[in-house]
Amino acid sequence: MTGAAIAATGALAGMRVIEAAAFVAAPLGGMTLAQMGADVIRIDTLGGGLDHRRWPVTRDGVSLFWCGLNKSKRSVALDLGKPEGREIAMALITAPGEDAGILLTNFPARGWLDHDKLRERRADLIQLTVQGDRHGGSAVDYTINSRVGIPYITGDERGAATKEAVNHVLPAWDLVTGQMAAVGLLAAERHRLKTGQGQHVKLALEDVALAAVSHLGLIAEAQLGQQRQRHGNELFGAFGRDFKTADGERLIVVGLTLKQWQALCNAMDLNDAVKGLAERLGLDLDLEGNRFHARKQLGLLVEDWMARHTFAQAAAALSRQGACWGRYQTLTELVTQDEACSPANPMFETIDQPGVGPHLAAGLPLDFSKMERLPVASAPTLGQHTSEVLFDLLGVTQAEYGKLCEQGLVTR
Repeated sequence: MTGAAIAATGALAGMRVIEAAAFVAAPLGGMTLAQMGADVIRIDTLGGGLDHRRWPVTRDGVSLFWCGLNKSKRSVALDLGKPEGREIAMALITAPGEDAGILLTNFPARGWLDHDKLRERRADLIQLTVQGDRHGGSAVDYTINSRVGIPYITGDERGAATKEAVNHVLPAWDLVTGQMAAVGLLAAERHRLKTGQGQHVKLALEDVALAAVSHLGLIAEAQLGQQRQRHGNELFGAFGRDFKTADGERLIVVGLTLKQWQALCNAMDLNDAVKGLAERLGLDLDLEGNRFHARKQLGLLVEDWMARHTFAQAAAALSRQGACWGRYQTLTELVTQDEACSPANPMFETIDQPGVGPHLAAGLPLDFSKMERLPVASAPTLGQHTSEVLFDLLGVTQAEYGKLCEQGLVTR
């Protein structure tokens, strides 16, 4: 099913969003809306934008990154280097429609994306601009991550002495920002329904990261003089880390809650040993913080048990008790061996992506009880819907479109 067909159904059916964006946060926000039924129309320059060929790519250079973040959308390609191309883009953003007039971008709000200029054309315009830092300066997930201190509390605890930085491979702030962008647009659209007023919403990657570390208590902890230290693979504030089984497999066990902790002890028959350890240390190990204090000693008990059991034996014992645990696996193992990452999970479908071919793709993680999960649609090819969108939204005729092609503003 195409993105346009999906836009006719779903929770957000009828909503139209224009997206002018690149990389992760803003395209992810747009795709989230599209996978709930919104008609999300992405505007790119001819030849593709900044992220059109971003890695990972196929052997033929097709960006799996771009395809992955633009599923269920429609694509318009214009020569944005020319005033006439920018004029068409502005007309699309401000085109009439009760559920339209919504713009999502992470480009600077100037030129054809200047909010005040766009409002002159449509007073109730909703625009959400994703920024780097809160002043509108350039920043990406990795530079923001370094600023909020995460690389200095990540990694082997022995690296603390040298203040070695450990960059995280997962762009967490981009991912959170993308979801917040979708929420922000929906909130602004609800406000417009109630008041008739549009607005310009700004969302800074920097503020998302600062808010997150505040919510998690990291800022308050530092203010109180308790600088968070590195703890390697150990779970902070409770018991949990990776262990190797007798046959060399690696898994993680977590005893965060008391129920989880009791399940681990029961699965490994460690109740007597843990009771003796608690008496020697003078700690109540039913308390998660005390389990963190005793993590080294507890780790030795678990290590010994793991060394005497194969992965299959450990998995059976842990599962039987309902313990919280997980197996470490590679991405290749995930897609070839894990049922959760297969069509057995209704979030996934195999789609035939142009330029890529058939592959597994995820839809919306939300599972609504009163609405069917929408089919997963492939990403459009660059400019695939240009004529369709210009005909439908701007009333451009076939003859007029031919002239635009002759001027090099669009392609056939």
